[in-house]
Formats: sequence, C-alpha cells, structure tokens
Amino acid sequence: MTTTTLLPDPSTPLSRESAREAFADILDARASEDAIATFLVALAERGETSIEIAEAARALRQRMLPIAASATAVDVCGTGGDGHHTLNVSTAVALVVAACGVPVAKHGNRAASSKAGAADTLEVLGLDMDRAGATAEASLAEIGIAFLFAANHHPAMRRITPIRQRIGRRTIFNLMGPLANPAGVTRQLIGIARPDYVPLYADALEQLGTQAALVVSGEEGLDELSGAGSSIVASIGTVDLPARITPDDAGLPRHPIESIRGGDAAHNAAALQRLLHGETGAYRDAVLLNAAAALMVAGIAPTLTEGAAQAAEALDARRAEALLARWIAY
Repeated sequence: MTTTTLLPDPSTPLSRESAREAFADILDARASEDAIATFLVALAERGETSIEIAEAARALRQRMLPIAASATAVDVCGTGGDGHHTLNVSTAVALVVAACGVPVAKHGNRAASSKAGAADTLEVLGLDMDRAGATAEASLAEIGIAFLFAANHHPAMRRITPIRQRIGRRTIFNLMGPLANPAGVTRQLIGIARPDYVPLYADALEQLGTQAALVVSGEEGLDELSGAGSSIVASIGTVDLPARITPDDAGLPRHPIESIRGGDAAHNAAALQRLLHGETGAYRDAVLLNAAAALMVAGIAPTLTEGAAQAAEALDARRAEALLARWIAY
C-alpha cells in the first residue's frame, strides 16, 4: 500500500520535533521510497546538523533490538567510507582493549565500500556470525567481548538499505552505526571519515547522553586516529584530549598510510593473526594508538602514552590472541 505521509522540506535545518517526526516516518515506512530518497539526498547536499544526526540516531535506537551490557562496556567503531582500504584497525583494537579487561561491545557490519568489514574479517578468522549473534549478551558478560552484527539488531534498516543503494551516495545513515550500538554503551571511541564533521558529531553525542567519548578523524579523511600524522579530536564527558594529536603524543613512530593498506577479508585476517602473534610495525602501532585512546575513554589509562603501554603489554603477553581463540570457541 502506498503511503502518503509528507516529509518536511530539508532545504533549511529542521527543528528537533520535525527531525524526530521525519525519521520516525522514514523508519516506520510511513513515507514513500521516492520521498525518502529525495529527503536524504537534499539533507546530504545541505549538510546535516547535530540535531538531525542526534534525532536520526534516537529514532534508530528506539527501534533496535538491544542486549544487556555492563555500564563499563565500550565500543570502538568507525563510520567507514574513508576510501583508504586499510587493515581492520578497530577490530584489532576491540580485541586488545578487551584483553586489557574492558568489556567491548563491538558494533559492526560487512563491508559496504571497503574490501573487508569487521564481520568479514572475523568470519575468516573462525568466528561464526550466527552463533556470535545468538551468544552476544552472554559472551560480553562472560569473556568480555561481543560482536553485534548490525543487520541482526536494526530491523528498521531493512527497508532503508535498498533506498540507500539506489541513491548511491553518502547520506545521514552512513553516520548512524556508531550512534546506535545495541548494547547502549555510553563510552565510545568513534572514528569518522570527515574531519569537518567531528564537532557536529560530538555535539550529537552529547545530546544523546554519552558519558565519555572521543570522536576522531585522521586529517587524510581516515575514520580512526592516524598513524601517519595529525588527527582531529573532540572530547566528550569525562575524557579529555587536545583537539589535534599525532602518534608522537603516545610515544609511537609515524608510518605512511600505505603501510597499513589492506586487502580482502583473507588478507586482513592473516595480518590480524600476525599482529596478535607478535608482529611489529605500522599495523601494530596504529592499533596501539587507537587502543590507547579507547583505554582513556574506558577510564583505565590517564594518558595516551600509558594507554599504548597497556595495549602493548596485552599484545606481547598474547592475551589478545588468547581472547580471540576463546571467543571463536565460545
């Protein structure tokens, strides 16, 4: 049946109430597919506001299938879409941070614009996605890590996905993954591929009640802290970093971004296995830098240097490697 609900004109910023109603109509299928496509494109061309980002996330959160989690749980997640096709940094960071004793509810998906998303790489490593989804709540509570496959927790997105594919360009929904974690985490390290969106995204997080978060973007347009040079940072809540940092701030060397260029899921999984088994180099240093930031968000590292040292110890003692093996067998 064709719906007739009209979406607001997005040529000017929407009020909080208008944005809330618009995204409810979109996610509850009260607007036509053509109307949704037109709305999303116009919103992207004008540039989303923090209110619109927050209300889209709030609408998605209200419709997701949640899991229970400790208040100390964190997520390390990027928006993707940076076009650099790097190795799976945030996936490795999740294992390292969890091996440091911090519960990690890793929200993720299969690749959209990259060659290997978190789910693709973990699957090659031996994690059964169906089982990991069914046992996510238990594995988070018992071994300190879970993978929350986005498709399993956001049924409202099933209608939106083909519309996004038809549009074929970035929309506000490309920003939603880190803002709609099914574990309801309030501590996050979030990487976004657009440095100019860092303050907007941080403002949206504050509106959503985040306790502690770092929103980061490598100046190359990388959706994580850059191991090559400077990154833009916004601090929210109980964590605080300067607005621009480099690997030097964590006592780490710099590496060109090409040194962590990834490939398909098999290639990235092999690199992750070598990392966990003790290989040093650019990939390890990128993971240490981002893990250090996540450990600051979790409140167990006072500085990036201390966080990098804790992360290095978790790798060197093979605790991250052992955790992956336990997770696969769970």
